[in-house]
Amino acid sequence: MLEIQGLTSHYGRIQALEGVDLTIAEGELVALVGANGAGKTTLLRCISGVQPVTGGRILFEGRDITRAAPQSRVALGICQVPEGRQVFGPLSVEDNLKLGAFRRRGKRVADDLERMYTRFPVLKEKRKQPAGTLSGGQQQMLAICRALMAHPRLLLLDEPSMGLAPLLVGEIFNTVELLKEQGTTLFLVEQNAYAALGIADRGYVLETGGVVLSDTGAALLENARVKEAYLGL
Repeated sequence: MLEIQGLTSHYGRIQALEGVDLTIAEGELVALVGANGAGKTTLLRCISGVQPVTGGRILFEGRDITRAAPQSRVALGICQVPEGRQVFGPLSVEDNLKLGAFRRRGKRVADDLERMYTRFPVLKEKRKQPAGTLSGGQQQMLAICRALMAHPRLLLLDEPSMGLAPLLVGEIFNTVELLKEQGTTLFLVEQNAYAALGIADRGYVLETGGVVLSDTGAALLENARVKEAYLGL
């Protein structure tokens, strides 16, 4: 579904990505782990189209989208849950969800809204409240549901467990697993390497802008280098 070939990206003179190669097949859950500053978020921003690519190519279902506008990527089915959640704080929970479906019209939007409320009843309970009044975990649920309202074919998740209590982290990862079971293709970027690789079909390790390891999630969990650098073992 997604193929990244020799991708590079810069912030001014600083090179953030150095020749990244990566693939994601339809229906896969692929995890990307690495330390702060490794380039994980930059890679997702390049896929979404909000960070300029300075070299290489991004192919989505064989189509070159390297220079495509962000909104055209959303139309193709690429949606991102950003780091830090970035809900629209002054707007209601329900308006945040409706914004996720801004490209869509008709009864199916209302049906999907009810599905989100069924999945996360707390969002229905607080649907009229400003999104900024929700707890961190509730905001993360809202950010995921907002992306799902766009009917993504490829869902990009950027550090969904960041800043959450352990109980909520488990709930978020359970949701990610459920989405995979329902057929959504997922690219999960996480500092919590143990949790991410534990549910991933395959994983990549990113260091200083380049991929240094790739394997199945289970194999990476047993890799001595990964254990030492990211699992504290």
